Amino acid sequence: MAKIHPSAIVDPTAEIADGADIGPFCIIHANVKIGRGTKLHSSCVVGEWTEIGEDNEFFPGAVVGVAPQDLRYSGERAYTKVGNRNVFREYVTVHRASDAEGVTSIGDDNLLMAYTHVAHNCILGNQIVIANSVGIAGHVEIEDQAVLGGMCGLHQFVRVGKLAMLGGMAQIRQDIPPFAMVDGQPARVFGMNIRGMQRRGIDKESRQALKACYRLILQSGLNLTQAINSIKANVEQYDAVTHLVRFLENPSKMGVCIREPDHRRERRQKQRPLKVEAANL
Repeated sequence: MAKIHPSAIVDPTAEIADGADIGPFCIIHANVKIGRGTKLHSSCVVGEWTEIGEDNEFFPGAVVGVAPQDLRYSGERAYTKVGNRNVFREYVTVHRASDAEGVTSIGDDNLLMAYTHVAHNCILGNQIVIANSVGIAGHVEIEDQAVLGGMCGLHQFVRVGKLAMLGGMAQIRQDIPPFAMVDGQPARVFGMNIRGMQRRGIDKESRQALKACYRLILQSGLNLTQAINSIKANVEQYDAVTHLVRFLENPSKMGVCIREPDHRRERRQKQRPLKVEAANL
């Protein structure tokens, strides 16, 4: 049976699976589902219409599935869905969607460190690491295995690509391409997340092809459409390259962050103008 502390308040309509553990002073609202093995430490709150999978862990003060911070929201039924094996550290907040029947979704195996905020209608993939005090505005999408540094802020509607790494306190106003390393206010692309790709098993040939892609995107003088066409024509289409191209071809309305830091671009141009030729890719 589920373990529920006597001081916890659990709505009669909530479905708590066998093996779940609800700690002291937790509040579970109506129409909630909590899966087997999920543990809520003390003083956690789970809002209405929230579905939580198995083997998640919520540390003290975490709040998931409550009403969004959106002035247009007027109580419509909306959802929060959490997958399996996620860790929500102290005082993480995740808000349900702000439109009728909308969803805020978090996948599997993610780590959300203390004071992280995930706003309404966000879609988070799998194996994402979000450091302390990150603020994620509404309608943001984050792909698998991204890493977000502490205190960075994400503007509403932006997308963060697979295995992207965001520096601490970075200001994210545009989509961050997959495999990129970004930092700054506003963010600029400093390079590729080589170490992350190695750790996640992306082979050397794919990494070299991605390097050619980023040369075209950042250093060739081509606009984004021209760079994409050149990648398709001149770079071996490994799975990682195809994923990058699909991401770039479907930007959010915020556009894509494809600019180097000014000092790097100026130094490189003084040293050696880049000539991009198909034979060199």
